[in-house]
Amino acid sequence: MDLREEATALAGDLIQLRRELHQIPEVGLQLPRTQEKVLEALDGLPLEVSTGKDLTSVTAVLRGQGGNGEVVLLRGDMDALPVTEATGVDYTSRHEGMMHACGHDLHTAGLAGAARLLSRHRDRLAGDVVFMFQPGEEGWDGAGHMIEEGVLEAAGRPVDAAFGIHVTSSTIPNGMFTSRPGPLMAASDGLFVRVVGAGGHGSRPSQALDPVPVACEMVTALQTLVTRRFDVFDPVVVTVGVFHAGTRRNIIPDDATFEATIRSFSPEARDRMAKLSVRLCQEIAASHGLEAEVSYQPEYPVTVNDASAHEFAAETVREVFGEERFQPLADPMTGSEDFSRVLGHVPGAFVFLGATLAEDPATAAYNHSPRAAFDDNVVADAATLLAELAVRRLAP
Repeated sequence: MDLREEATALAGDLIQLRRELHQIPEVGLQLPRTQEKVLEALDGLPLEVSTGKDLTSVTAVLRGQGGNGEVVLLRGDMDALPVTEATGVDYTSRHEGMMHACGHDLHTAGLAGAARLLSRHRDRLAGDVVFMFQPGEEGWDGAGHMIEEGVLEAAGRPVDAAFGIHVTSSTIPNGMFTSRPGPLMAASDGLFVRVVGAGGHGSRPSQALDPVPVACEMVTALQTLVTRRFDVFDPVVVTVGVFHAGTRRNIIPDDATFEATIRSFSPEARDRMAKLSVRLCQEIAASHGLEAEVSYQPEYPVTVNDASAHEFAAETVREVFGEERFQPLADPMTGSEDFSRVLGHVPGAFVFLGATLAEDPATAAYNHSPRAAFDDNVVADAATLLAELAVRRLAP
């Protein structure tokens, strides 16, 4: 029996685990019930298991037969989102205002499945495998915290290669794997601006310093900054998602605030945006006689696939599942990922897997939607690929 057949035999258990996780979504770095489920799923396997100090992570090490051979890390994130579920599935979230709207429950079940598969085949591993069950991917930098706590040295020596999978509820056809070498997902940063004016009566704006039109000018100017100061082939995306000012229509407020998310695909563009966006907002404010308090906060770096690791992952998909199951990704995705932290230290690859329930993936609700629905039948394939990547990389 090969790994794919074994994973198919485990599919019922893995789907059950996924649905149990789906019902108890937890947000952030502290996921006690999720951690408990993962520890139960790993119980009895020949693993060296440890948990995080400042976060509810789980790290498990499987020792192969190779002594001081290479170390491969496999990662699955575990956290959910502050979203109220509207899928109507019978295993819907039991936690009010929380939902596994990004498929991390599938990632966790898939990684647990890979741990079970590889535990049966330790004799095929000329090295060790680190299983990284990570909380806090959704804006909490869980990967960064786990790296600080030593996940990349959990086997007693540095990790040599790292792999992860992310499912999608739309866009990618069901069961299709896709990825690309080089930049795969965007860097994500935050721009926070407070324009400080002087309030007054709405009927006499000349007697006040109105921050609202100045803040609006900044919002528009940021878009012009992107189109006029950045290469179209090294794109930057700026979206203002929060804008607050005032209390009534006839009152000029003292201040106006807005927040933007900034996405970029190269360190150079990211660094330039950090400098230019801050200066732009400050100088627009000064030109109107106002002040601007501006903070640019770096979040996740660009997720970059090592070229050889990507080709290794793509070829593994083709050999295990068939040529038709891998589709090269033409362009990077503008979402961001803290697996980028791992890939910043270790060569590796991140792969997307279509888990849509829709006949036409383009019509389905995308990840993070309260209606995002995932086909958990792909969990066995996720477990298979993770296990195959480790076995092939650590083959004697």
